[in-house]
Amino acid sequence: MALCLLVLTDFYQPADHALAYADCLASAVGARLVLLHVRRDAILDPEQLSGTLAELDTEAINLAFASLVRGLTAPVVAEIGHGLVAEAVARAVRQHQPTLIVLGRADAGNTPDELLTPLALTLLRTVSSPMLVVPESPISPSVPRRVLLAVDGEPFSLGQYAGAVRRLLDALPAALTVLHVLPPGSSEELPGQALDSVQRTGLADDLTIHTRQRRVFAPHPAEGILRVAAPAEFDIVALIAR
Repeated sequence: MALCLLVLTDFYQPADHALAYADCLASAVGARLVLLHVRRDAILDPEQLSGTLAELDTEAINLAFASLVRGLTAPVVAEIGHGLVAEAVARAVRQHQPTLIVLGRADAGNTPDELLTPLALTLLRTVSSPMLVVPESPISPSVPRRVLLAVDGEPFSLGQYAGAVRRLLDALPAALTVLHVLPPGSSEELPGQALDSVQRTGLADDLTIHTRQRRVFAPHPAEGILRVAAPAEFDIVALIAR
């Protein structure tokens, strides 16, 4: 089965940038796109993609779809969902079995992250699909070649998505760096502990040959990840949602 990326859109700029990124990625790995717009039923919907609710009728939505898909290179189908976004996405996930759910993230300056990602957090609790959040950027999207995978050294599972994620990495192909953030003053981990936790998922059988390992000490995991995840070094940061 071909890889599938489910892309959420509200027709605002952050979603458009996320779609362009998803199209670039899909074209590189031979994936198809499912473009989903959800007509929300409530004005005060906390799951909006952007700060403004797009009240469009079906004809206007279809015209907006036609405008978006015209410049895409990957195969794409466009769908309209109804109700709460998380419920509509869950229905689309059951139907299409996507490898990734893709959504945009607006550049809101100093706005707290808690106000920027309610939809992402809701989806992580509702569906089990891997999620790709694409930050708004003036830079044209490019195929990711350097992936930073931040792990905590504890066992985890990718479940039914292990094979699809492995195919995604193989198709890029991407250099993978496994990062383990440890608290300052903590005792040394067992050699290869973080890498072993990745290998046990079935994500890759040859990680010891093709993967770099890095270890940093920081009071908080996010601080350590941000210290390493410089745009000059990595194109994508992958995290395990606990």
